[in-house]
Amino acid sequence: MKIVFLDRDTIGPSVTITRPGFAHEWIEYGKTPEDEVAARIADADIVITNKAPVRGASIAQASRLKMIAVAATGYDVIDLAAAKERGVVVSNVRGYAVNTVPEHTFALIFALRRSIIGFRQDVIDGEWQRANQFCFFNHPIKDLAGSTLGIFGGGTLGKSVARIGEALGMSPLFAARKGSTEVAPSYTAFNEVLERADIITFHMPLTPETRDMIGIAEFRQMKRKPLVINTARGGLVNEADLVTALNEGLIGGAGFDVLTKEPPASDNPLIAVLDRPNVIVTPHVAWASDEAMQSLWAQVIDHVANFEKGAPLNVL
Repeated sequence: MKIVFLDRDTIGPSVTITRPGFAHEWIEYGKTPEDEVAARIADADIVITNKAPVRGASIAQASRLKMIAVAATGYDVIDLAAAKERGVVVSNVRGYAVNTVPEHTFALIFALRRSIIGFRQDVIDGEWQRANQFCFFNHPIKDLAGSTLGIFGGGTLGKSVARIGEALGMSPLFAARKGSTEVAPSYTAFNEVLERADIITFHMPLTPETRDMIGIAEFRQMKRKPLVINTARGGLVNEADLVTALNEGLIGGAGFDVLTKEPPASDNPLIAVLDRPNVIVTPHVAWASDEAMQSLWAQVIDHVANFEKGAPLNVL
């Protein structure tokens, strides 16, 4: 079998790139622009990709293609309908980020809830040195204990975030689907979570149904001016409306690890507010602890090996 890995550079250099034990030809690229995908997978049996998109036209031209192994949980870069039509198995990795993403989520929450960024900048700017007492109160500081944590996405990551929140004395609420008329046990109505949450965090895939799930109408329902945290997928929150919500004081701050376009274009609305003490944007690294990336890769190779044996796993 010929295996083509389209974007090795999306996996950190600390990761040992093991290969399948069966006989194969291995072709590896650091990066693959979208317009080069079709040519690079034209005679591949198995394709491994993280963010290089494999669209219908590329799948149609890859006559030998049997499997696409997604080196991530999110699979919006794959045309699943085209793959299914061609009988191509698509597998993703799951559960590898159960520690790293929740930890990054709370790193953002702690930094914003206690105004760490603002106070650090004050010290850099000499505010402390000029103060007439041992401390000063330029920014709000709030405890997490006793606050309400609104979680959108009740999968492995959402549940892990809830457990950490409970350990810190928070009350987690899992939001039901937007527009749902029935609320399952252990979930809370979508609009009620918007109204009650002190912190809102997202842990769900980007789909046509979830794109722009939060816009200005939803921000105006947020009675408690919550922090808004997104370590899931860019596009769940309308970024222009997010900046409007910040400008109007509808929310207390924003911590985003994912954006609609990555890396962001210079005209992304969030670029203009990056210097604010209540805004933190990190470059899609919540998933990327050394331990998590090695676990991710082990799953990828396991999926490839099991496919070769005729027993594919995590089939989408």
